Amino acid sequence: MSDKRDERFGPETYLTPEEAKEFHKIFMTSFALFTAIAVVAHILMWTWKPWIN
Repeated sequence: MSDKRDERFGPETYLTPEEAKEFHKIFMTSFALFTAIAVVAHILMWTWKPWIN
């Protein structure tokens, strides 16, 4: 039986370094997209009804 734990990244993650990099790339892209949408929503809300005068 082949034990592949040696090439896994970190304790109990079950990810290879390549898989971890791919996950990080997807996570950072979705986080940046979410943040951009939130910023645009705040700007649009500010132009419609400013909450600080």
